[in-house]
Amino acid sequence: MTLAAVDPSVSAGEHAKYEKTLKALQERVFELQIRNYLAGRKAVVVFEGWDASGKGGAIRRLTTLMDPRGYKVWPISAPSEEEQRHHYLWRFWRKIPGAGEVCMFDRSWYGRVLVERVEGLAKPAQWRRAYDEINAFEHMLTADGVRMVKFFIHIDKKTQLQRFREREADPAKRYKLGPEDWRNRAKWKKYEAAIQDMLDRTHRPDAPWHVVPGNDKRHARLEVLRRCVELLS
Repeated sequence: MTLAAVDPSVSAGEHAKYEKTLKALQERVFELQIRNYLAGRKAVVVFEGWDASGKGGAIRRLTTLMDPRGYKVWPISAPSEEEQRHHYLWRFWRKIPGAGEVCMFDRSWYGRVLVERVEGLAKPAQWRRAYDEINAFEHMLTADGVRMVKFFIHIDKKTQLQRFREREADPAKRYKLGPEDWRNRAKWKKYEAAIQDMLDRTHRPDAPWHVVPGNDKRHARLEVLRRCVELLS
């Protein structure tokens, strides 16, 4: 799987068709959620992507009709002081789904091989061994019956800059943009290399990666819902 081979500019087409397809997929996700809840099946959905790629919007569309008693969304930020005293996977073990639950991670344990690698927050020996640790962690989950899918929402630099500017101009969205977003953008090439290594080393049949074109947020949302329908079916 090659990041460079994915065209982030794929479009969802006309708005009316998008709305109709979105509604049908949301209804199907709800039906499958109830079926999986009654059967006690567990699922994990991981969202990674460039800053301002639309992860939160995709999660909101995914959960629109879902029963809130049967899912959790975990927004992942920098580890707390307590979490830093433990192995980096410790905080994620505490968030895995119980029987009948779907857990969604808005960013995840992959921070170890992305931001921590690029920003020097993890030593080279730490992030290099993290691929094997993550594969083992995910395999323990899937071997225990957890269904898993992982998304990387891919946008180009021009689209990211446009969204950054929109956030700057909108008081209601300004909180979403911080100095770290500009810092990360300045290291685009380093992040590209880290993302490609992540895809190469942690894509497995039981926990696959899907690189989702995200310049058109509508397309990304439909693709996420389609893949989640497959996961839960």
